Amino acid sequence: MDVRQEAERWLAADPDESTRAELRRLLDAGDEAALAARFGARLEFGTAGIRGPLGAGPARMNRLVVRRVTAGLAARLAREAGSRDRGVVVGHDARHGSAAFAEDVARVLAGAGLRVHRLPGLSPTPLVAFSVRHLGAAAGVQITASHNPAADNGYKVYWGDGAQIVAPLDSEISAAIDAAGDPGDVRLAAPGDERVRDVGGEVTAAYLDAALSLPLHPQHRDLRIVYTPLHGVAAAVAGELLARAGFADVTVVAEQAEPDPDFPTVAFPNPEQAGALDLAVAMARHRDADLVLANDPDGDRIAAAVPDGAGGWRVLSGDEIGCLLAEWLLVSGESGPDRVVATTVVSSSLLSRIAAAHAVGYAETLTGFKWLAKAALEAQAAGGRMVLAYEQALGAMCGTVVMDKDGMSAALVLADAAATLKADGRRLDDVGDDLARRHGVHATAGRSLRLEGPQGPERVATVLRRLREDAPRAVEGVAVVAIADHEAGTRTYADGRPAEPLTTPPTPLIGMTLADGSRLQVRPSGTEPLLKLYVEVVEPVAPGEPVAVARGRADRRLAALTEAFVALTG
Repeated sequence: MDVRQEAERWLAADPDESTRAELRRLLDAGDEAALAARFGARLEFGTAGIRGPLGAGPARMNRLVVRRVTAGLAARLAREAGSRDRGVVVGHDARHGSAAFAEDVARVLAGAGLRVHRLPGLSPTPLVAFSVRHLGAAAGVQITASHNPAADNGYKVYWGDGAQIVAPLDSEISAAIDAAGDPGDVRLAAPGDERVRDVGGEVTAAYLDAALSLPLHPQHRDLRIVYTPLHGVAAAVAGELLARAGFADVTVVAEQAEPDPDFPTVAFPNPEQAGALDLAVAMARHRDADLVLANDPDGDRIAAAVPDGAGGWRVLSGDEIGCLLAEWLLVSGESGPDRVVATTVVSSSLLSRIAAAHAVGYAETLTGFKWLAKAALEAQAAGGRMVLAYEQALGAMCGTVVMDKDGMSAALVLADAAATLKADGRRLDDVGDDLARRHGVHATAGRSLRLEGPQGPERVATVLRRLREDAPRAVEGVAVVAIADHEAGTRTYADGRPAEPLTTPPTPLIGMTLADGSRLQVRPSGTEPLLKLYVEVVEPVAPGEPVAVARGRADRRLAALTEAFVALTG
């Protein structure tokens, strides 16, 4: 069947007026390239579900794709004991198409005989993850593309443990999707089917109670906060959480307060991007605030900015937020030898030093919060207690309220820490300075190289292959002493020592360690056409030396090393 015939078949089955119109325009115009881009491949289901640009055809996010994926998910769930009665939680954010996609998910699942616990209205992603465990559901589906550009949407799956799916579940669901047949033939339950019930109010209340059970210090609440949801869906729940915790002085950035799928005030709706917090920081200056807090559009990431002590403001990195949260919870929370903290291989090595200083367990996983959730579940099974897990991309899990990153509960803990420190005449930055004096300044940076077009995947593979087969002997004049190839599962040494096996599952990630302790790592993004670079330098703080001086040295070294690493990728 040629691409035009395939497009005509799709057009006949498509229930969405907008994608039908898009496809008809392309067919009438004879735009073979655009048709091939939509029908030459399909969105692949992986451990993050599916995510991609909106549009017609199997290579875009649309209602037929959502129906086909849900039919596959339902088929895989049929193998789980009791899944029909346990049901599936379904939620969605405010992106274009999200409400219609979530309705299709609910109707396909109900048509397959499964109960559906529908979160009505707009739902932050952590609320879906929480609801799965709270309701004892067999799985959860959230329609979201998180912090992707406005043109994207996605489909995220949680399993019965409340965590994102991991291998081999992703492959099993993908195989079930392949076997689902023509998406136009997927059975749908009628609107109003009795197997679909709304559960919004009860699970939101339960989530708030669970988050408020984290170690908090309610006697200290003198804190002026500026908050932004970046045009997303977290404002209502995060605002209620802060209010119930006793934070009365919270100002929401008006221009970004309401959900808006076009994200008009930011270039990208990602709080990692430079400029994303500009409006919030300007408001904080105007109000003489103590803390800026931000969530990304679906509420699972946390960003923050603090006064720099010199009249300005400084946006904290994901590593700084994660290590501050870990230090705070280990110092001020419940004690005990069963405590564990965790992070990913591309995050700062500082957390390992914090864990050693507190004599608590430490786990290091591959990138992706699905692996950190797995580490938390493994810790629980072994009698341990996950205090904090984080990844450098602004994801943090405080305790196990949610078995995934949760920017709303993380915002609460950061606010609690800032208020408690303020009552003692200190700031969040002071905790960071204390860590630097004890363990050195750990400066980290990331760089994403976007590789659009059909050659993008091959360019990514070429970079990784070159670094694997012809690694540099030195970077910026410092010798490379070890290469970690996570695809091959080995770490090799320049001094001729025997290679050692890595403990992480195979993944396309290359890491280089330099003689001065610096680390350079590179991997492809799992959800976007990006090559992601990670750089870390460690700069000791001399006795009596201001931390700011050592931080300046670290920042200069970090900038030079980052540019050298970018050049290495070609």
